[in-house]
Amino acid sequence: MILFFGTRPGKTEIKKLPNVACPYCDLKGTLTASKSSNWFHLFWIKLFKISTQAIAECSHCKRTYYENEFTKEMDLAIKETSN
Repeated sequence: MILFFGTRPGKTEIKKLPNVACPYCDLKGTLTASKSSNWFHLFWIKLFKISTQAIAECSHCKRTYYENEFTKEMDLAIKETSN
């Protein structure tokens, strides 16, 4: 019997953060957050999520922030938009 299993990325969610200022350049409305997940699959069917990675990028200064660098303001805005 042959089993096809492995991991693959899921869909990337992209969200604008309109009322959040970039910590580096202090401009509001320039941050965009994206969240992507890796899934374990069996016969090309997603079974469970393995990991999730979130980043935010400023469109003005091009600075990228990883999840451990998010400010409280950024975390709050991401949680509000996901509801």
